[in-house]
Amino acid sequence: MTPDIDDIKKAREYRERMNKRIEESGHKPIQRFFALDRRTYMDGALDTKTKELLGLVASTTLRCNDCIFYHLERCIELGYTDEELYDALNVAMMVGGSIIIPHLRFAFDKIDQLREG
Repeated sequence: MTPDIDDIKKAREYRERMNKRIEESGHKPIQRFFALDRRTYMDGALDTKTKELLGLVASTTLRCNDCIFYHLERCIELGYTDEELYDALNVAMMVGGSIIIPHLRFAFDKIDQLREG
């Protein structure tokens, strides 16, 4: 059972534990996908910081709270301001429409929680 993502520490521990479990499965196609995901966010023609913001917008548009949380963490670690995050989330809402609003609420809540601790 996935932990309630409202508990940031538990959500981080769960993600780390389950990613390790998946990696240890030895399943080559899954391992390749995970490796490709890691490489996707490395500096290239676009820097890592920009790619994480793009990941946040895409995740919000796709309405994946787990992904939104992950990319928000990374964006904050990489130095984005709240105003920059809000602007990016606005792009997601414009692309995705009003169905994004519950995920926008989630994102704002996570930004506050991540900034607090």
